[in-house]
Amino acid sequence: MAGSILGTEVIRREDGTLLTGEGLYTGDMRPDGLLTAYFVRSPVAHGIIQEVDVGAAAERPGVAAVHTASTIGVDQVKPRFPLDPHFSRGPLAGNRVRFVGEPVAMVVAETLAVAQDAADLIVVDYEPLPASMDAEAAIANGEAVLFPDRGSDSMIRTFDPVEGLHDGADRIIAGRIVHNRMAVVPMETDAVLADPTGDQLTLWVSTQGAHNTRAGIAESLGLEADEVRVIAPWVGGGFGAKGGWRVEHVAVAAAARQLGRPVVWSETRAENLISMQARDQVHYARLGVTDEGRMVSLEVVALVDAGAYPGLGGILPMITRVMASGVYGIQQVQFDYGLAATNRAPLGAFRGAGRPQATLTIERMADLAAAELDIDPVEFRRRNFLAPESFPLVTPTGGAYDTGEYEKALDRACELVGYEELRAEQAAGRAAGDPIRLGIGLSSYVEVTAPTGQEEHATVEVHPDGSATVSVGTSSHGQGHETAFTMIVADRLGIDMDRIAFVQSDTALVARGSGTGGSRSAQLGGSAIHAASLEVLAIARQRAAELLEASADDIVVTDEGRLGVAGVPSASVEWSEVAAASDEPLRVELDHTTDGATFPFGTHICVVEVDTETGMVNLLRFVAVDDAGNLLNPLIVAGQQHGGVASGIGQALYEHVVYDADGNPLTTGLADYAMPSAAEYCDFTVDSTITPTHLNPLGVKGIGEAATIGATPAVQNAVIDALSDLGIRHIDLPLTPERVWQAIQSAGGLPPGITWPSL
Repeated sequence: MAGSILGTEVIRREDGTLLTGEGLYTGDMRPDGLLTAYFVRSPVAHGIIQEVDVGAAAERPGVAAVHTASTIGVDQVKPRFPLDPHFSRGPLAGNRVRFVGEPVAMVVAETLAVAQDAADLIVVDYEPLPASMDAEAAIANGEAVLFPDRGSDSMIRTFDPVEGLHDGADRIIAGRIVHNRMAVVPMETDAVLADPTGDQLTLWVSTQGAHNTRAGIAESLGLEADEVRVIAPWVGGGFGAKGGWRVEHVAVAAAARQLGRPVVWSETRAENLISMQARDQVHYARLGVTDEGRMVSLEVVALVDAGAYPGLGGILPMITRVMASGVYGIQQVQFDYGLAATNRAPLGAFRGAGRPQATLTIERMADLAAAELDIDPVEFRRRNFLAPESFPLVTPTGGAYDTGEYEKALDRACELVGYEELRAEQAAGRAAGDPIRLGIGLSSYVEVTAPTGQEEHATVEVHPDGSATVSVGTSSHGQGHETAFTMIVADRLGIDMDRIAFVQSDTALVARGSGTGGSRSAQLGGSAIHAASLEVLAIARQRAAELLEASADDIVVTDEGRLGVAGVPSASVEWSEVAAASDEPLRVELDHTTDGATFPFGTHICVVEVDTETGMVNLLRFVAVDDAGNLLNPLIVAGQQHGGVASGIGQALYEHVVYDADGNPLTTGLADYAMPSAAEYCDFTVDSTITPTHLNPLGVKGIGEAATIGATPAVQNAVIDALSDLGIRHIDLPLTPERVWQAIQSAGGLPPGITWPSL
């Protein structure tokens, strides 16, 4: 063919359905005989359940069933990320509740209104227990408040000490970096519909991975995988938090099986805000530097509040550790961590899942060191970047970096933002005593995508009418998979995109798959589709050669999308003829394995104004230059960059899950949880450098989380930079006006000392 569609801006095929409201989500499904589930949730953070009286609720007209832990028929939900058997839980709380919002009982009724009214009649007698809300204290004292049978609520992981860790440093810069707890806030909250009336138990679930979800729910119910079908219809955002199954999914499925009728549950926004949470680490860091501005050593102790039932939140520090040294050639790295169960909601994943914490810490420490040494932050980074010729390489904490051109991304970002001009403008404003201070912050990051598992499934088939179908084991929740993946098939086979059907997220239609997470879809799912397409083409060339009485080596895809003989324009056949030329379907199904995780990178620069009289932060400009290797569709990449930047800014300036000392969540609605809208943002400038990876045939890396990882420290560094001449070295996230104002009021005093934690 004359050219490739890959690398061009193709409008997303999905958007018409989304914009017209034609897409059906889990909560839109209405099979015959549908019942609705509603959960009674604990109003106390910690307590013993003395009694659950469901009598009045069960007798209410329209109620089909009321369940507690003793009647639901499932003792334990299979943990997705098992850390310790003591942390496992059932679909409904048995004798103890450990966070506000934990499900205690479930009403199944003809309508949601009936279920809610009946739930109000359920009386639960709790014996309140003290709440544990300080993870750092729990790690330090090792007490067992939530899990007395275990002997401790904490888990600690230390690695072999690095000999002579800071011996090469002239100075050691210390910092305490808070990674604030966030709510995930997908546009579509969680939902599940279980229908037991067919040959299989069929579940529609708002999930990022149908096959993983099927495995977890089936095992929890004591079923074989082939007895369960999971379908993920349209999914309104997941961001990592919908990567698997939840206790509510299992409870609804169990109730549906008992009743022999379909049951649906759709999470309310309040339920979502108090249960779907992420981030929440505190890092104590020491960075060793030379007087010439070279980073030589890094020491981090990460303390994690894993919430009531530690799982994924307790595993993420391993990824944080791998990425601890970031884009810098730091040779000596010590990274240890501890986690504790507390009476907050269980900690899960959110856009970046462990990598944002690594980047935020090393980028804050880089700025602290640059300020200490009186070196411009851009110059300080340039002195410490890993050199392009050093790749591929393995970092001291095991990061197997594939490729990197870090200075190229930094230079492009500085060019786009006009860095030198901004510094001159900043100096002039300070000299004039302007109370509105200009701040310029940057963040140079590297992250890992597809960090766990490098295999994915795909099928490509060309039908006798010349159309095609592609299916893949990954699962879209808004990223544009349908467009990107049909582009690959169209490019390889020459079939028009509008004649290529796309299938995903249904365990009955796709044999297997690992779902979407860790920005894995393009590099793994895309590579699997690429490989399947090439195998289809190889079969088709052989068939076309027989039809045209030519050599298969001479068969090419023509500019018109036919199969023809190279150099002989009159000798060609349609795909329909090729597909119909044999009784065997023109179909390839395979599992493709790539050679390792990839490491996207980039530089973000944020420009802010800070009003020193009110503490208000005003975003002026944001430039994001990201490098995700080859770009399949630059339009989709730009969309991911915009969304990621918005998310990162949200963490930096606005979003924070708040609890009181007794474990009561105070951010239970969007009037309390500061979820930013478009009105809070400035315009974003997004751009890409292109450094292909050698680890997959497409040369692509992940982009779905990159911009979030780069954005948060850029904003934090910008705000602190605006106030640096006042002696302010650090302000914790989120940078609310009150917090910034308080820092300004106390400016000039000695910064508080940092007490190094003991593990």
